[in-house]
Amino acid sequence: MTEKSKVNVKMTVEIHDRGNKMKTVIEEQGQLIENETTTILKFSEKDENNETIDSFITITKDSVSVKRSGAISMLQKFKQKQITENMYRHPFGTMHMETKTDQIMYEKPTERKQGKLFMSYTTSLDGENPRRQRLTIVITKANTPV
Repeated sequence: MTEKSKVNVKMTVEIHDRGNKMKTVIEEQGQLIENETTTILKFSEKDENNETIDSFITITKDSVSVKRSGAISMLQKFKQKQITENMYRHPFGTMHMETKTDQIMYEKPTERKQGKLFMSYTTSLDGENPRRQRLTIVITKANTPV
């Protein structure tokens, strides 16, 4: 059985790059689609140029894929303890991205409790030094008390 819910999404991305730490927080409304084996999270955001970026995140038992389209384009796959590769396209060009995923944790949201996706990984763009990243997405069903 497939269940669809309106959700509030809070996505935090932390990047550690040679002693510097950057943190981005995005809060948007979206849609959660769940069945027995797969969870899909869809939401849109605006970048600094007010251009739309659509995110489509698919979560299964052993992997996560993040598809982003609009002002940027990418399909990034995360598999715990594995290296994956993809192309990252944005207005300034296209870059090869290599990702080594260290940790993936996912707790489904319920009517009474927030859900959470946490991933820890390193990425290397066009062969440069890897940057440590952490992605945390807190998912609150629209009718869940916080």
